[in-house]
Amino acid sequence: MARVYRFWGPVRCSRPSGAALLRCPQTPSAGVSALALGLQRFWGPVRCSRPSGAALLRCPQTPSATTSAPALGLLALAVILVGGPAAAHDRTTSYSTWEMRGREARVTVRLADLDVSRFPWATAPDGARQLAAYLTQHLRLAAGATACPVTDGPRALDGTAGRQVWEWTVTCPDERDLWIESDVLLDVAPSHLHFARVTRDGAAGPERVLSAGERVWRLDDPSARGSSIASYVVLGIEHIATGYDHLAFLAALLLIAGSLGEVARIVTGFTAAHSLTLALAVLGWVRPERAPIEALIGLSIALVATENVWLAGARGRALPGVVAGALAGLALVAAAGVGRVPAVTLAGLALFAACYFPLLRRVTRPAALRWGLAFLFGLVHGFGFAAVLVDARLETTRLARALVGFNTGVEVGQLAVVALVWPLLQVAIRRRGGLVEVGSAAVAGLGLFWFVTRAYG
Repeated sequence: MARVYRFWGPVRCSRPSGAALLRCPQTPSAGVSALALGLQRFWGPVRCSRPSGAALLRCPQTPSATTSAPALGLLALAVILVGGPAAAHDRTTSYSTWEMRGREARVTVRLADLDVSRFPWATAPDGARQLAAYLTQHLRLAAGATACPVTDGPRALDGTAGRQVWEWTVTCPDERDLWIESDVLLDVAPSHLHFARVTRDGAAGPERVLSAGERVWRLDDPSARGSSIASYVVLGIEHIATGYDHLAFLAALLLIAGSLGEVARIVTGFTAAHSLTLALAVLGWVRPERAPIEALIGLSIALVATENVWLAGARGRALPGVVAGALAGLALVAAAGVGRVPAVTLAGLALFAACYFPLLRRVTRPAALRWGLAFLFGLVHGFGFAAVLVDARLETTRLARALVGFNTGVEVGQLAVVALVWPLLQVAIRRRGGLVEVGSAAVAGLGLFWFVTRAYG
């Protein structure tokens, strides 16, 4: 038997009885090295021949091995150009506080500029007036069958960067059988979540998450109190299921994971990191701005997918140089005040890329570094997860319950995705050549689309 070394370790090739060719078992990785027998392949099994008098084997090219860099680049560009519909599926959230005193309620609503920009009239000269009317029509308080009319406002208040705050007052004909209904943003973002929190006569009250599946909160119904820990578990699962950027990142990591042990290390690194930053952000110890975080999530997807393409190919110097140079250029552009991602962050990523790829070239098993990469970018994704709870402004006792439930739901959803997707990827990789490169190019294009639209759109 001949022994051939590849990216994920040694491969043992055998010569069937009476056969003139070696037969090498299939592997999930890119590129068996030419160090031993001149074997170059991505997809197997491969039948190799030894020409008369030659010291090296000759192996047929496979579709993956011949996939050109220009073709992969065109695929990534195509995904960028048609990626518009993906932006419509980002998880969006808004928040309201209802301060009730007798028959009167003061309503304060907070929502993101990015979410408001989904409306076609958002940039119109009278966009603010239309938004005010929209909010009062789509976020309502009613007593029985009678809607409570607006008696003061609405007016815009000073908000934090990237956030709008609106306030108005409603007066109800009765204090009994009150209910809140929200369909805010559901017409432009069907997966939108609205967090409503109620106080009565100054006493802190519960909060509830309203969505397309549950638009009404009956305040006086004992069976419909604030959201429970189970509700937050479901919310975490839904956040993963509809968080297509997080799913794309997991797919990029799993595309080149060749064994169950590697999958376990990657998932553990990603989980530990995002759980840490999720807790730090929700507890108020670290509060990064939302826009740069969302942009960096897109960039992390593009970088991991690009690394996949590099590992599956010849692992030359050109692609790492392009990545590091592009990041350095973006840092210079950010230093000039363009974009939402700080220049120091982009410069740090450029330095990281310049060091990381040469390190990958030197180590015997580059796969061992993937958990570290998953941990690094998991820190960024944790802040993205936290955005759902940060602006809810929950009481301390309810915050702990929401954090535990939401993080549990995220982990359950993530493990379910991994358990479903990774075996399917392995089956697909065994049956079709080039999936790692082509799939990674598509994911890279999607990540770049998210980065550009979130950082510069």
